[in-house]
Amino acid sequence: MNKRVYGVIGIVSKMSNWNADFTGYPKSTSDGSVFGSDKALKYPMKIMWNQQGEKVLYIKSFKQEVKKEGIELTPRSLTERYDYLFPESDEQGKDKILLLKNLFSTIDVKNFGATFAEKGNNLSITGAVQIGQGMNKYKNSIAFEQQILSPFRDDSDKNKKDKEDKEDAKATTLGTKIISDEAHYFYPFVINPTSYDEFVALGVTKGYTEEDYEKFKDTALVAATAFNTNAKIGCENELAVFIETERDVYLPDLSQYINFVKGEDCSIIEFNIGDILNPLWDRIKCVEIYYNPHTLQIQHDIKNVKKFNLFTKKELI
Repeated sequence: MNKRVYGVIGIVSKMSNWNADFTGYPKSTSDGSVFGSDKALKYPMKIMWNQQGEKVLYIKSFKQEVKKEGIELTPRSLTERYDYLFPESDEQGKDKILLLKNLFSTIDVKNFGATFAEKGNNLSITGAVQIGQGMNKYKNSIAFEQQILSPFRDDSDKNKKDKEDKEDAKATTLGTKIISDEAHYFYPFVINPTSYDEFVALGVTKGYTEEDYEKFKDTALVAATAFNTNAKIGCENELAVFIETERDVYLPDLSQYINFVKGEDCSIIEFNIGDILNPLWDRIKCVEIYYNPHTLQIQHDIKNVKKFNLFTKKELI
């Protein structure tokens, strides 16, 4: 692929929790700013690729183990996952060229890179696609707890001696679910195909291709929307920006030039990057903005922008 790509992926979370920390609350910095990690965005993309039949290495999968107590399901180790995807591969991992070819044949490694310290190897691949942290641009976001009543009592300790404990054990249990009322995360990303030049010279990959880019692009548009778990049911893709440039054009983190303005019917996303992009227009191949026109309005100062419906992919006039 003879170009670089810079962009932003926007995720909306309403009455949901896009990325929780170990306390259950949305992740935040020391000053209270809410953000989502890059892993939170990559995970639904990997899930979607896996469902489409692509080979995905860095994803949880299970194996059956026969034990005295019965059959147990246990997560595979990285080596076991690799052997599951490549059953005919060199078990000892001595053929490093074959190992690299296999790694590059998995779609998540091809995009995000990998560290593979297994089978006596210590390989590191810097991914062509680098995704930053997604900062929440909606300042009035509030997180709160919901009480959830379980239909079952707690029988974890059947030998309760205290009378009060025994009475509590007869009651059904209470749980909590932590969500935020509304949050809007904006993730910067860059695609640098030159990251794989060394591996192309080794003959283990053809490099990051247009086909790889199109697969990333298609998944980046809808992966969060498609990932409807209990915690993520209110999380959806709402924006995606793709700026294709010549290979030697270097741009900063574009998410820092985006503002979110809450509206009653439609909210507004403001782009203040015209001063950066417009002087480079002869070296920019195209600028595409995908968004949900039913909930968002786009304000920008960029030349020759093409706007598309995020879900239908039809161009908006």
